Amino acid sequence: MIKSMTGFGRGKLEVDGREYILEIKSVNHKYSDISIKMPKNFSFVEDEIRKEINKNISRGKIDVNILYLNNGNKQEKVIINKALAKNYINEIRQLINEADVNSSINIMEIIKLPDVLNIQSEESEEQITKEIKQVLNIAIEEFLKMREKEGKTIYQDLVNRIDDVNINVEQILRLSTGLIEEYIVKLKKRIEEILKNEIIDENRLAQEVVIYADKSSIEEEITRLKSHIQQFKELLDIKEPVGKRLDFLIQEMNREANTIASKSASIDITNIVVELKTQIENIREQIQNIE
Repeated sequence: MIKSMTGFGRGKLEVDGREYILEIKSVNHKYSDISIKMPKNFSFVEDEIRKEINKNISRGKIDVNILYLNNGNKQEKVIINKALAKNYINEIRQLINEADVNSSINIMEIIKLPDVLNIQSEESEEQITKEIKQVLNIAIEEFLKMREKEGKTIYQDLVNRIDDVNINVEQILRLSTGLIEEYIVKLKKRIEEILKNEIIDENRLAQEVVIYADKSSIEEEITRLKSHIQQFKELLDIKEPVGKRLDFLIQEMNREANTIASKSASIDITNIVVELKTQIENIREQIQNIE
């Protein structure tokens, strides 16, 4: 069953006073684009988070947000990078002197500068990684359930729309039957009016009919359209992500519809092609929502 590309999942985990809250959400995107916000001292686990997400989600703009509180006996250590802080101060002093302005250096502002103040957990990286992966899997499970639920709605909508497309194609097929015979009658009548009492060159007439038939035949386009429709339905029922493949198919269907419109001299067929192209465009827009 197809899945929606939009979804939301939330996981919460408490272990020995350590509390993790992880949220994952996604919106439509051509590719996989993962953005992670978490405490800086957890950066060592970022690759593991990305790997876990990529195992479960193939496409979408995915945002992950991790909140962490430590209420246990083991508290984090506050570490100040004194060497870096001194470098900041020296550079700022030099800048003040060169600018020839009166200014003072506020130590609290220095502490806020990048990498000066760091917090280090007493827990091992291995333990933290294990716990974050636990809460991540909880969030992913909820996230996937939401995607699957929305996917069911999209699935039914696409099935209905592709059935309408098939109806349009069948109507075009019925209307195209007999067009060549009608053209022969009209052409012969027109030639008779022009020549009046002269004899019609049957060979020349046959040549004109062959040329017209070759230019106006939409049999191949109809065959390809019906094949695309069948492939579309089959793709809807496989388990792997199919958004990109469906998008390609719908582009091919639109191309065939354009060719039919350019070949056909029948106003009835042209009107149905307009309906067909409208439905194909609606399907194309809906496909942008699936993985």
